[in-house]
Amino acid sequence: MKRKFFLAAVCLLPNFASFAGNSGDTLKTVDLNEVEIVSVRAGEKTPVTHSGLNRQTIEANNFGRDIPYILSLTPSVITTSDAGTGIGYTGFRIRGIDANRINITANGVPLNDSESHGVFWVNMPDFASSLEDMQIQRGVGTSTNGAGAFGASINMRTSYIPLESYSEFNGSYGSFNTQKATLKIGSGKIGEHFALDGRISSITSDGFIDRASVDLKSYLAQGAYFSDKTAVKFITFGGKERTYHAWDGVPQEILDNIFIPDNRTYNPSGYMGDDADGNAMYYKNATDNYRQNHYQLSIHQQFSDKIKLNAALHYTKGAGYYEEYKQNRTLEEYRLPDFVDAGETFKKSDLVRQKHLDNDFYGGVFSLDYKQDRWNITLGGGANNYEGAHFGKVIWAKTEDYINHEYYRSDGKKFDANLYFKGDYSLTEHLNLYGDLQYRRINYMIDGTNDVWDWQNSIMQKLNIDEHFNFFNPKAGVFCQIDNINQIYGSVAVAHREPNRDNYTENITEKPVAERLTDYELGYRFTEKNFAAGANIYYMKYKNQLTLNGKTNEIGEPLTSNVPASYRAGIELTADIKITPDLHWNGNLTLSENRIKNYTEYVTVDDGYSPQETEFYANTPTAYSPAVIAGSVLGWKRSAFTVALQSQYVGKQYIDNTGHDDRTINSYFVNNLRLGYDFKLRGTKELSVNLIIYNLFNEQYENNGYIYYASYYSNSGGNRDFYIDKRYFPQAGTNFMINAGAKF
Repeated sequence: MKRKFFLAAVCLLPNFASFAGNSGDTLKTVDLNEVEIVSVRAGEKTPVTHSGLNRQTIEANNFGRDIPYILSLTPSVITTSDAGTGIGYTGFRIRGIDANRINITANGVPLNDSESHGVFWVNMPDFASSLEDMQIQRGVGTSTNGAGAFGASINMRTSYIPLESYSEFNGSYGSFNTQKATLKIGSGKIGEHFALDGRISSITSDGFIDRASVDLKSYLAQGAYFSDKTAVKFITFGGKERTYHAWDGVPQEILDNIFIPDNRTYNPSGYMGDDADGNAMYYKNATDNYRQNHYQLSIHQQFSDKIKLNAALHYTKGAGYYEEYKQNRTLEEYRLPDFVDAGETFKKSDLVRQKHLDNDFYGGVFSLDYKQDRWNITLGGGANNYEGAHFGKVIWAKTEDYINHEYYRSDGKKFDANLYFKGDYSLTEHLNLYGDLQYRRINYMIDGTNDVWDWQNSIMQKLNIDEHFNFFNPKAGVFCQIDNINQIYGSVAVAHREPNRDNYTENITEKPVAERLTDYELGYRFTEKNFAAGANIYYMKYKNQLTLNGKTNEIGEPLTSNVPASYRAGIELTADIKITPDLHWNGNLTLSENRIKNYTEYVTVDDGYSPQETEFYANTPTAYSPAVIAGSVLGWKRSAFTVALQSQYVGKQYIDNTGHDDRTINSYFVNNLRLGYDFKLRGTKELSVNLIIYNLFNEQYENNGYIYYASYYSNSGGNRDFYIDKRYFPQAGTNFMINAGAKF
C-alpha cells in the first residue's frame, strides 16, 4: 500500500523549475529534417501505443520485399502475399485490422486511396530504400491527415538529404529469379543553401506462384533550400508496375491433393481452356498495369524559439488498368449486341476486357506548433480533393466489331478536410496531460454506371451516390514518468470511418452507414541500460463495423453490412534484452479476443428460386484476427559480422465470421536467418555482403484466404448438401536472397 501511495505522489510532485522558461535561448539554424508535418507523430510522452523502426533496421531488412514485411518486425502485425514471396501484391493487418482501416502518411501527407482507403504497395516498389524511419501507432493514435485511423496509423518519413556528397549502389539476387537494383546519389551541400538527392530502383521476380511475375520500377528525387529560419523541400517519388494476376488463390481441393504436381503453386488466373491435347492454356497478358507519381512541396518556418510552422502542398497522379481473359461471356452484360458468323447468331463470346482507373489527388496540410514552459500545443489539419474515373473496355472478342468498346464508366469525387487541436501540459515533472480534438468533413459522390449488368432492368447498374459526413474525434490521456526507468500511460480515443467505394457499389439497395470506434489503452514501460520491457492492454469497442456477411445482391455479388456491436481486446507484451555485448534479443507477444456480439450469416440456395437462408451466431470470432501473434529477433554482432534469426508465430485465423473450424487459416511458425558482413576497401566508404534465408525450416503454410462461394444444393439422392469453395494463398518454402552494396 505504501508503494502505491509513493508512486501516485511522485506523479503529482510539482516541477517548479519548469516555470523558469528559456528566454535566454537563441534561435538555431533550421534542420532539413524538420521540413515535414511531424505533428501527426506521437512523442515520447504521448499516451498512445506506438513502435518505431529506424533507418538501420529498415536497411538491414530491405532485400526487395515490400514494406509490410518490414513492418512485421513490430507487435501485432501479420502479412499477406499473393505471389508467395513478399513482392508484388502484399498486405498487412494490425491487431486483425485490415489495411483499408489503417491511416498511412509520408511526411504527414496522406497516402491512402480516397475511395478504397487502402495503400497499394505494388505502386511504391522499393520505397523502403528512401525511408529514414517509420512510426506505427496501434489503436486510434493521434490525429492525422487523410483516411480515418480506425485502429492503427503508420507515419513514414523519407530520407534526410545528406549535406555531404555520396553515391550508393545496392543489388540483390535470389530464388524465383528475383532481382533488385538500387542506385542512390546525392549532391551534398551546394553553396550555403541547397542540396539534392535521388534514387532509382528496379525489382523483378518470377514469383513462387505460377506466372506470378512482377516488373517494378520506381524513383525518388528531392531538393531543398535552407537558411537560418526557413527550409523548403520538394520531393517527388513514384512507381510503375506490371504484375501478373495471382489474386484468385488456390482452391482448397487442389491445395489438399498431394498427387497434383505443383499443387501449392497452382494459379487459376488467366485460364483460357484446354488445347487439343488437354493441356491448360493461360492468357499471357492477365496483368495489372499501373503508374503512380507523388509530388510534395513542404516549407518549415521558424518564427521564434517557441513557434514554428510546417506546411505542404501535394499532388498524386495515378493511372492504369488490369486485363483479363473471360470465357463464354454473355454479350448483353457488356452492352454488346449478338453477332452473326457463318449464318449462326452468337449471344456469347470469349473476350478480353480491361478495367481502368485514372485519378488525381491533391491538397494541402499544415501544423502550427507552439512550445513554452509546460505547454506543447499544435493546431493542424488539411484539405484534400480526389477525382477518379473508373471505366472498362472490351479490347478483343470473337468479332472485330467489338474491339475497344467501352461498357461502363463512373466518376468518383471526394473532398476530405480536417482540423485538429492537440497538446500536452506538464502538470508536474512526472505527470503529463494530453488532449486532442479533431473535426473531419467528407463529401463523397459517385455518378455513372457500375461495372456489372443489372439483369432485372437490362442496363448497366446505375450509380448515384452523394454522401456527407461530419466526424468529431476526441482523444485524451495521461502519461506518468514514475522514475528514470518506469513509465505508465492511459488514453481513451474515438474514431469514425466512412464506407468505402465497394461498400456502396456492391450494396446498392442496402445503404451502409459510418463506423465508430472507441479505443481504450493502458500501458507500462520499463527501461534500463541492458533491458527494456513493455505491456499494453487495449479494448476497442466498435459500433456499426462493416463486414462481409455472405449475403449477395441481386446480381450475386458479395455484400458487406454494418454489425451493431463488436470488439477487440488484448494485451501486447514487448521485451528488449542485451544478453552480452555481442548478443541481443527482442520479442513481442499479442494475446487477444476479437468478437462480433450478434452476427447473421446469409447462405445462397442453388435451386434458382429460393431466397438466401440465414443462420444466427452469438459472440462469434472476427475473421482474420488471430488470438496469438508472436515475434522474435535474436541478433549477434561482432566487428563486421552480423547474424540475426527472425521468427514469427501466427495463430489460427478464421476466414469468415461464423467461427467454424473448417473455415480457417492454420497457424504457422516461420523463421528467417540473416547473415551480414561489412568492410571497406580503398576508394569506398563501405562495402557490405548479406544473405537472408527465408522460411529457414521450410514451413508449408498459407497466410491468407477467403471464401469464394458457399451454397446449399440438392444432391443426386434428393438430400441437401452444403458446398463451400475456399481459396488460400500458399507461401514459398525455403528460399534465399543475397545482397551486395557499396557506398562511395
